[in-house]
Amino acid sequence: MSLLVAGCLAAAGTTGCGSDEAEYNPPGADARVGPVLIRYAHIAEPPDGPWDPGDDAPFHLWLFNQGQSADRLLGAGTTVARSVDVVSADGTVRGPVEVPTGKLVELEEGRLHLLLRDLRRQIRGGGYAWITLRFERAGEVALQVHSQVPTYVDDATDAPGLTSLSPDE
Repeated sequence: MSLLVAGCLAAAGTTGCGSDEAEYNPPGADARVGPVLIRYAHIAEPPDGPWDPGDDAPFHLWLFNQGQSADRLLGAGTTVARSVDVVSADGTVRGPVEVPTGKLVELEEGRLHLLLRDLRRQIRGGGYAWITLRFERAGEVALQVHSQVPTYVDDATDAPGLTSLSPDE
C-alpha cells in the first residue's frame, strides 16, 4: 500500500490520482522540500462565515517522506497568525511531528494537525495565506494555502471523496 500511496502522491502534483486528470483537481497546496512531499495543504473552511481576527484556524496537510532517513516537522510560521502550533485532536499542544520514511502522515481534523493561533486578519472561504513549514532535515518551504473544504481521492475508485489513503483506517 505504501508504494501505491507514494506513487499516487508523487504523480498527483495538483491533478490527483484519477485516470482522467482533467476531471479532478484536488484542493490544497502541493509542494516538495528535499525528499518530503506535501499534499492537500489547506486551512479548514470556516464553518459559519469567515475566520475573524482572534480566531484559531485549523491547518491540514499530508506528508510523505521518500528519503532514506526519517525527518521531523518542527513547526510552521505565518504572518496571518500570532503563532502556528502542532496540536492533537483535542487541541493539546504537541511537539514536532515524526515523518518516517515510506509512511503517509495525515495532519487533519480529528488527528494531530497544525493550528493557526490568534489570526491577525480575516480569512474567508477561498481566501489564502502564506505558511512556511520547517523540517529538521529537509529545510523550509513556503506555501500559499487556501481556506477550503478538503477533497481526497478514493484509492479504490479513483473518484473524489473523503476516503483516506491510510492503510490503518
